[in-house]
Amino acid sequence: MMAKGITTEELDKLTDSELAEKVKEFKEELFNLRFSAVTHRLEDAGRLKEVRRDIARIYTIARERELGIRTAPAARSAEK
Repeated sequence: MMAKGITTEELDKLTDSELAEKVKEFKEELFNLRFSAVTHRLEDAGRLKEVRRDIARIYTIARERELGIRTAPAARSAEK
């Protein structure tokens, strides 16, 4: 079974600062994967695509929060 990337639902539960930390982690992983690809030591080529999509997913959620389409978890609990 292949490992899947992080889901939108999982990301939705994170605060803005946690999202920023995730982006940082994924970008580091992406750098390492690209480095492995260049040195021909990359074992899972699909992981490159997966990490890029995870980063894009995080940016989308962050942008939607900026536009008020989504709300951050702290804001959501304050509304109730």
